[in-house]
Amino acid sequence: MQDVLRQLQEDILNRRPVAYTALVETRGSTPQKAGARMLVYPDGSQAGTLGGGCVEAEVKRRALRLLDEGNVELLTFQLDDNYGWDDGLICGGRMKMLVDPIRPDEDVDYFRILDESLVAGTPCTEAVIINSESAGGGCEGDRFLVDADGHCLASRGSVTSPPAGLIEHLKPILERPRAYVAGGVSFLPFLQRCRLLIVGGGHVGQRVAEMAADVDFDVWVVDDREEYCNLDRFPRAKRLIVGDIDTALSGLEIDSRTFCVIVTRGHNHDEEALYHLAETSASYVGMIGSRRKIKLIFDDLLAEGISREALQRVHAPLGFDIGSQTVPEIAISIVAELIAHRNLGESPSKFRTNNVLENAE
Repeated sequence: MQDVLRQLQEDILNRRPVAYTALVETRGSTPQKAGARMLVYPDGSQAGTLGGGCVEAEVKRRALRLLDEGNVELLTFQLDDNYGWDDGLICGGRMKMLVDPIRPDEDVDYFRILDESLVAGTPCTEAVIINSESAGGGCEGDRFLVDADGHCLASRGSVTSPPAGLIEHLKPILERPRAYVAGGVSFLPFLQRCRLLIVGGGHVGQRVAEMAADVDFDVWVVDDREEYCNLDRFPRAKRLIVGDIDTALSGLEIDSRTFCVIVTRGHNHDEEALYHLAETSASYVGMIGSRRKIKLIFDDLLAEGISREALQRVHAPLGFDIGSQTVPEIAISIVAELIAHRNLGESPSKFRTNNVLENAE
C-alpha cells in the first residue's frame, strides 16, 4: 500500500495526471478489504490493485472518464451476476470505491501532507465521507487526514473542517484499528510502523527480513560479518550494523515499537544478544533454537543477573508451532508470530510455543 502512495507522490511531483482510487467500504465476502488502493493512468496502466477481475476493470473505465471530467466519485459494486460471474465472485459482497482524478496544476497539499506523515512514520487516519447525512455534513467523497490526537492535518473536498460526528467515531490510532465504517464515514488508518531488529544475517535472518519488509516492518540487521550483513543480502533494510554483537547492541535505541529476533549462527552469540535485549522496553523479543539450548542460555543469564520475569517474556522457541522444517517455513512461522503480536497484542495460544520458564519452579 505504501508503495502505491509513494508512486502517487512521484506522479504528482512529475505532474503526471493520475486517478487515485481506494476501496473505502466492503460488506460480505470480497476479494479485497477496505484500504486497498490503485492508481490509474491515462494510457490504462495501473499501480496497485483493488482485487482484480470485472470490478477492477470497471473502476479503471470510470477512472479514465473522470480523469477527463475532473470529478470525485464514489462507486458501489454488488458482487452478483453483473460483477462476479467471470471471476467466480458471486458471493453477495459489496464494495464501495473512491475515485479521485488528480491533474497537473490543481491543489495537491492533501497528498503532500499524507506523504510527509508516511515518510516520518507518523500514524494518522484518512476519513472519507460516504454518507453525508449520517456524517452530519460535507459531501460524499470529502476526505480528511486526522492525526493521533484527533487534529485535522489536511482536507480534500468541499469543506476544510471535518463534521463533529467524524471525530466522535475516530478510534485511537495507537490501538492499531483495522479499516472501519462508522457514522457515514470510512476510516482508513495508516498505522505506526514498527522496527524489526534482526540479530543474525544468516539464511533465516535473510528470509525473515524479506517477508517482514513486505508486511511493513522497518528492518534493522546486526551481524559481525560484513559478508552476511550488506545491501546485496538485505536490499530493503533501513539500517545495517556490522560489528561485534556485544558492542553493536550496547546502547542501541530499543523502544516499545521495536521487535527483536535473535537468529545468530551460534549459542554464544544468541546468549550475548539476549543479555542485551531481554530487559529492554522492546515490544517483542524472540530467540530461535532447541528447548535444551534455550534452557542453557536462560540458566546462564539468570546467573548473570537477568530477571526471571524478563526471560519469561521472551518468545523462545521462536515462531508459531506449525511443524516448520525448511528455512522458508521457519521464516513464515516467525513472521506470522510477529504480525500476530503487532496486530493483536499477543500470539494466539493454539499456535504459541511455551517459554521454557513458564512452568518452571
